[in-house]
Amino acid sequence: MFAPLKERNYRLWAAADLVSVGGTWMQVLALNWVILSVTGSATAMGAVVMLQSLPVLLLGSWGGALADRIPARPMLVACQIIRALLALALVFPLHGNWMIYGVALMSGVISSFEGPVLGRFGSSLVSREALASALALGSVLSSAGRIGGMALGGVLIGITGPSVLFLINAISYVGVILALLAMRTGEMRALTKASPSDGGVIAGFRYVLRQPVVLIVLALSFVLGSLGRNYQVSMAAMVSGPLGGSSGSYGLLSTVFAVGAVAGGLVLAGSGRSTLRVLLGTGFMISVLQFASGLAPNVLGFAALILPIAAGAVIFDTVVSTRIQLDTDEAMRGRVLATVGIVSSLSGIFGAPAVGWLCDTLGGRGALMVAGAITTAAAVAGGVALARVKGRSLNLSFVLGRAVQQPA
Repeated sequence: MFAPLKERNYRLWAAADLVSVGGTWMQVLALNWVILSVTGSATAMGAVVMLQSLPVLLLGSWGGALADRIPARPMLVACQIIRALLALALVFPLHGNWMIYGVALMSGVISSFEGPVLGRFGSSLVSREALASALALGSVLSSAGRIGGMALGGVLIGITGPSVLFLINAISYVGVILALLAMRTGEMRALTKASPSDGGVIAGFRYVLRQPVVLIVLALSFVLGSLGRNYQVSMAAMVSGPLGGSSGSYGLLSTVFAVGAVAGGLVLAGSGRSTLRVLLGTGFMISVLQFASGLAPNVLGFAALILPIAAGAVIFDTVVSTRIQLDTDEAMRGRVLATVGIVSSLSGIFGAPAVGWLCDTLGGRGALMVAGAITTAAAVAGGVALARVKGRSLNLSFVLGRAVQQPA
């Protein structure tokens, strides 16, 4: 489970990432508070999210092409410096909301280039065999950082106000920069780089379109990400509606979801099994559980289903990232990872309004059941498609990975 931690460079990165993720979620909490207190508008919050996501859609492909050509570490150091400056800009904001919107937009631009570089850099810190465990441990650290950052931020914001949270986030990037500078380049795994004349963005799109397994995995990721990940929306609809809960109930469910996310990462890191069969099985399981959660009789019953759903969601997303990296050409990896980022942004932009509309139209129960039915059908269709690509039939032996006995 902890094989990646044997690598000094990975230990440095893991520690820095934990601190940085905590600082990022403290800033998210503080920024949401500032927007609501200044504007009183949920629409303004949506605009901030859109400004962070839109650049990834427009610039992500160019970010991926750049990641395949340039050294990762200097690029990451530059990105951390810019992010620290953006956080500092929020400590002493000027009059008006333009500073908040500007920081959100610039953060999205940085993410467009930073995301693919991070993917390539992370895979260079461990061996190919340990990559699945490293990504799973990364999911655990991200969940832990989110829990810690939100918890500490929730306490501090009432005592110090939001500016201190922005300052803490800026300082957290210093830790990442120091960790990057302290790494031993000789211990990093060299990845194949793209040549300047390989076709750039267009070549990346052509490469992805020639990879049927990647296309199927991305399609599954989009559908399940759109209709099966927006539990912040559906949980609120269920608590305030049919479950008759309170704000404390919503807090309980959010905590259960976070615990499930950590558990899922630990399970995957321990098993090290990031196969397509795990992807299909997990996608089907969380989709069926999502449908069942619409039938939950009370808050505790809903929480009992949320726990494995959260664990399965982390396993599914981590296996997607692992397969994308292991099953593609290293010289194309940045562009493929950029495509994953674009799909993720699209699923968020489409999914949250779609789930919200379903909740308004059908209620919380109806929304979960309809979305769960769609994602279950998508998981089965994805399994059929992958089986055909692999030249197999979708049966129990394919799902379990057992050898098929041929007739004599």
